[in-house]
Amino acid sequence: MTSTVAVKNITEEELAKKAKIKAIFSNFGPLFGFIGIVLLFSILTGGKIIQPKNFSLMLSQVFVLMTCCCGVFLIMTVGGLDFSQGSILGLSSIIFCWVSMYNIPLAIAASIVAGAVMGAFNGFFHVKFKIASFIVTMCSQYFFRGLCKYITTGGPVPANTNVTGLDLTWFKFLLMGIVLLVVFIIWHFTKVGFNLRAIGAGETAARFSGCRPDLTKFLVYVTSGAITGFASFINVVHVGSITGTAGRQLETQILIALVLGGMPISGGARARFSNIILGTLTYCVLEKSLPMVFPVSATQQLVKGIIFLVVVALTIDHESLKVIK
Repeated sequence: MTSTVAVKNITEEELAKKAKIKAIFSNFGPLFGFIGIVLLFSILTGGKIIQPKNFSLMLSQVFVLMTCCCGVFLIMTVGGLDFSQGSILGLSSIIFCWVSMYNIPLAIAASIVAGAVMGAFNGFFHVKFKIASFIVTMCSQYFFRGLCKYITTGGPVPANTNVTGLDLTWFKFLLMGIVLLVVFIIWHFTKVGFNLRAIGAGETAARFSGCRPDLTKFLVYVTSGAITGFASFINVVHVGSITGTAGRQLETQILIALVLGGMPISGGARARFSNIILGTLTYCVLEKSLPMVFPVSATQQLVKGIIFLVVVALTIDHESLKVIK
């Protein structure tokens, strides 16, 4: 009897230790991973990656990606996915360019509204017809991309020439910081943040706790679209004109960045706001470093795929894994 109790206590202690180690890895794993990747590629590139010139080029990739990650982060928290982000960015950028010819502040508002409308399109079909989010957004991806290519058939769509004068690092950092601050406040200090995590953890339980999952998910897609619409302003400021390929593969970059930051695919309570920042920075370091170490494009893709698979294998929560909504 005594030995049975002792074995039970040892088992409980082992489980407690494993849970503690798992929690530490979940909370600090992405940070250690980011530091490790920076150190590794600093050695492999002979310190080139941390030189001011390369750091500035890497930083220029961060603004649009991190801003868009904020919206998709909210979607993934409720257990959804969005594969239309690149197309939304492209179409919103075109609308910004058109309206910027008359008034730049009005163009910003127009791009935000355009993004919100496209997000509402995704949210409506996902919630109303109970179609899985990845199916809805893959379909809308082709629809919005088709519109982009149709509009730009005659050539790139230029923005007001005054727009490129706003291509200042501090200004883009300020715009990105505003979005991050708003999402951070919503995530940590409002009931909305709690509801998002509750829906991701279990929609039925969230409904019984007083949450309205369908309305919340719809508004999440609208919000994500609006954020991407705002990011289109940052995008146009940098490029000056828009072609039919604007934002191509952005959705893949966002997904990889968030997963590298430790974002659980199934969403829920394990989602952390830091997933956005660490994931984006890690992805941008990889994107800039790999060409320096592996000149062949195919090798770069192979290494990125291996890293992505390893990160998913280490961070995925098998116990709470479920079908993406």
